[in-house]
Amino acid sequence: MKTLFTCLLYLPLLMEAQQSNVYINGKISGEDGPIAYATVIVEGEDWGTAADADGYFELNIPEGDHVLKIQAVGFIAENRRINTGEFENKPLEITLREDQLGLDEVVISATRNRVNRKQAPVVVNVLGPKLFNAVQSVSVAESLNYQPGVRVETNCQNCGFTQVRLNGLDGSYTQVLVNNRAVFSALNSVYGLEQIPTSLLDRIEVVRSGGSALYGSNAIAGTINIITKDPVLNSWQVSSTLGLINAEVADKTINMDATVVSEDLSSGITVFGMKRDRGSYDANADGFTEITALTNTTLGAKAFMTPGNKSKLTLDFTALEEYRRGGNRLDLAPHLTDITEALDHNIIIGGLTYDIHNIGGRNFLSLYSSGQYTGRKSYYGGLGGGRTRQDSIAAANSYGNTDDLSFLTGGQFTRNFLDNQDVLTVGTEYNLNSTQDNIPGYERTINQEVHSVGAFAQYEWKPAGTFTALLGGRVDYVHVEGDYTVQDIYRTSSVEKTVFSPRITLMYRPKESWMFRGGYARGFRAPQAFNEDLHISSVGGEPQFVILSQDLTTEFSNAFTASLNFSRNFNNLQSNFLLEGFYTELQNPFTTVSTGASLPNGSILQEVRNGSGAYVAGTNVELGISPSSRSAFMLGGTLQKSRYKKAQVLFDTKENNAQEPDVVISEFVRNPEFYGYFNINLSVLGESSIDLTGTYTGSMIVPLVISETGYVQLNKSNPFYDVNIKLNHHIHINENLQVNIFGGVQNIFDSYQDDFDTGPTRDSGYVYGPSLPRSVYFGLKFGNLHNL
Repeated sequence: MKTLFTCLLYLPLLMEAQQSNVYINGKISGEDGPIAYATVIVEGEDWGTAADADGYFELNIPEGDHVLKIQAVGFIAENRRINTGEFENKPLEITLREDQLGLDEVVISATRNRVNRKQAPVVVNVLGPKLFNAVQSVSVAESLNYQPGVRVETNCQNCGFTQVRLNGLDGSYTQVLVNNRAVFSALNSVYGLEQIPTSLLDRIEVVRSGGSALYGSNAIAGTINIITKDPVLNSWQVSSTLGLINAEVADKTINMDATVVSEDLSSGITVFGMKRDRGSYDANADGFTEITALTNTTLGAKAFMTPGNKSKLTLDFTALEEYRRGGNRLDLAPHLTDITEALDHNIIIGGLTYDIHNIGGRNFLSLYSSGQYTGRKSYYGGLGGGRTRQDSIAAANSYGNTDDLSFLTGGQFTRNFLDNQDVLTVGTEYNLNSTQDNIPGYERTINQEVHSVGAFAQYEWKPAGTFTALLGGRVDYVHVEGDYTVQDIYRTSSVEKTVFSPRITLMYRPKESWMFRGGYARGFRAPQAFNEDLHISSVGGEPQFVILSQDLTTEFSNAFTASLNFSRNFNNLQSNFLLEGFYTELQNPFTTVSTGASLPNGSILQEVRNGSGAYVAGTNVELGISPSSRSAFMLGGTLQKSRYKKAQVLFDTKENNAQEPDVVISEFVRNPEFYGYFNINLSVLGESSIDLTGTYTGSMIVPLVISETGYVQLNKSNPFYDVNIKLNHHIHINENLQVNIFGGVQNIFDSYQDDFDTGPTRDSGYVYGPSLPRSVYFGLKFGNLHNL
């Protein structure tokens, strides 16, 4: 989708263009027609212009020779040298080629400022609508696997809890942003990646390792920035898809959006919505679900207006309602079943941003506030196979309620020194996260507030055209107050800590095609409940709770990265190669230890403790080739090791005098040493296309609880190949109506876990491998834009 990012970036230049002697008229087009709102900048000057909705532009420049830089989101930028005398009486025709590999995209997550991806001193990967369509992803969780160093896993048969791992570290080490703001709380991280539809999104930006430390010290593994659609063109589209899981269980979705933009580009609004209804799936015919039943209704809007030539006000709002349920006997009330995990979420996310800049765009100030509220009604429990009246009374105690609020407000000032192109960025933020989680029947409560005040500064130093250094850091004052109770066990966390997290990144570009990057960042995590601690799984028919250790202390990290990047266009062939090494050291890492059935009602207790130290180290490789605008080939992979410096206890027999020996391990569980992806896009027969995509997940250690005490057996999984194909045909009815008909098969070879635990006493957390068995889908999309 063509967005206004680039146009709005240069809006002040358009308003301040100097009057001169010669008017140059022209048109900017792509293979599929005019490119709306492309920008034309005069190199070395502070002014330019933008094309209109039909691709036409007019530029007023002095007589003589000039170099024009023509840019449009989704297309390869072009520099065109012209002499004004040649175009006084004829139009300047410019044809841009589609940027199949996304190398000329403008990204934000690298430096907290808009920068061309190829010139960013930090490696940023971008996932956009083209990938969302190719893999037929309904939610964010289904898209993230198609980047090196990124892997999404499912962690629960009963509720579908997912988490994303960056460079081998679990989800609590990743900072998830919504429209550049850190309002995605620990509670949202449990199910949020599967709740946010891709139909709402413009793109997802991924920064691995500590490259985005300025967004928060929790960004130890990296940052995932979820960016919703901006108002672009007067447009509308509607799509409907029917999927059949294992050719038998329906997964139905309807998406729609519409955009209205004023003629002078001073205001615009996009509204969008999605409705999803998915049935439950039982893979091994034991009567218990492996994939939850799910309904999701999402509505949202994003609007902007420009009160003046140098200011912009942006508002975004999303409301989401989701109900999911797994276990057995889904037609009955939860407390009448053997095992049920049911969750009813109501989520509101919103933000307001005011941007202002001066003439020439040298000084830029952004003031912002964002918030998220989640109300959750839950049920974790069941009868465990019983049918007595007392069992039913006990099961009725498993209902719970959660309220979660996250609020962020702050400001950022950016100064561009145009004489040497250095950039200074400073800012401050206040973040509040308040969580109250209560399951009265189990006497389980979490009452936690985290207040954080942060100040950050960064200087982008460019002493030479071939060298850039990012020098910066962030100071955080964190205040955690938490009360954690499970029956007769009570813990508190009262932490006040001020921590400085430095960051340095170096980029050396000896030639246009070659780039070397290296960096260091320090991060920390204060003792508090993270996403895994707010999820409850069932083992042996009983809930499994997580509580913080009484003497839990702050965890620190040191992250190092180095990379080699080669990107070059050989006539019509576009190429990109990335080789990246990473090493992250964890000091006092938070680890979860099973202590057995230590509660009076037999529930299993797990405890978060500090480990002796750990590290993750590895290599990411990425290769992209696009011989023409009608084909693209991309693949990537990660080879890594995740190790504790001393053997880590996973099951501690001392807590319940068990006869079994302690279970210890030196490597991280659920962490394959190799995983990767491929993505092939081909346009055939004019208006038809084929997308062939897939992921590979290597062998890994997966723990399985095998006794009522919670005793753990360590199993080694088989590798998985998850390959998908999609066929799409575009029908051009007229300028105001375009139609796409599509269909495909996911997990063609049915590479799916075949040893799920069974029955009401199963370990619901024993899940690994692809999220779906072989499934088929087909659908229809129509609207008024060619690139639906």
